[in-house]
Amino acid sequence: MTKPQPKLRPLPAFIFMTRWLQLPLYLGLILAQCVYVFHFWVELKDLIGAIMGNEASLQHILAAVAVHAPTPEAVAAAAAAHAAPAKLTETTIMLVVLGLIDVVMISNLLVMVIIGGYETFISRMNLDTHPDQPEWLSHVNASVLKTKLAMAIIGISSIHLLKTFINASVYDEKTLIAQTGIHVVFLLSALAISYTDRITTLTHNESH
Repeated sequence: MTKPQPKLRPLPAFIFMTRWLQLPLYLGLILAQCVYVFHFWVELKDLIGAIMGNEASLQHILAAVAVHAPTPEAVAAAAAAHAAPAKLTETTIMLVVLGLIDVVMISNLLVMVIIGGYETFISRMNLDTHPDQPEWLSHVNASVLKTKLAMAIIGISSIHLLKTFINASVYDEKTLIAQTGIHVVFLLSALAISYTDRITTLTHNESH
């Protein structure tokens, strides 16, 4: 026979219910996800249109991959690099595709935050028997979610860094060093988070 759940006192029950205040935040992230989906299809439509010879789509693509260069010399280099060609160049296509991958990875990050955050901080979804349950959701907790978010941010940073190095000629040395340094900091932070969680888990297991 199932043991009845003890009834919470009014104050603890009220405090516990405040977790639902986070629900509008996750609903807002769902709307942000919709914006990214729309942006993805607009970019993809322009890419296909540019390949098919649509001049307006080509100009949209060139504007999307244009670099706001920090110095006059870089401005001149950017103008030369992104002068309107008769057709798409391999570099331009690569930059657009990297932008699409960037949108997908940010979308993945949003999914992890929305589903994992709701499951961890608001209420269980009871998806244990659902065939489409994400593999990581079965053992999600604050530590696992934190580590996965760190890895997702590193992936996004890698895409941005790759786009920067493809356009390295229009950036100054300080910008390249700064972006590389930021990426290294993300890597070290993820390693520190992973190491800390591992030590915490080992300590918890030894105490039991």
